[in-house]
Amino acid sequence: MEVTVEEFLKIDNPNVIDIRMPQKYNENHIPRALNINSYDLMNNPEKYLNRSLIYYIYCQKGTSSKTLAQVLRVKGYQVFNIIGGYEEWLLNS
Repeated sequence: MEVTVEEFLKIDNPNVIDIRMPQKYNENHIPRALNINSYDLMNNPEKYLNRSLIYYIYCQKGTSSKTLAQVLRVKGYQVFNIIGGYEEWLLNS
């Protein structure tokens, strides 16, 4: 499942995860986003995610995060990809 940036911006207090490299995250990121790499999320989601919460994830362009969101949903987590990723958020925020 996916959300547009416009839909995402209407959500109160979202749980946001940035899966980009730490240096990109440190340059700038969506407010309140946690930086967790995709490998860790894919292989140990129970360490970072709670099955009862909803998460919104993004990468630079939305491609890697879309794939990861699909994998995490199969594992039973409520994860939405932010369409277009960080670049789309920059254009619309």
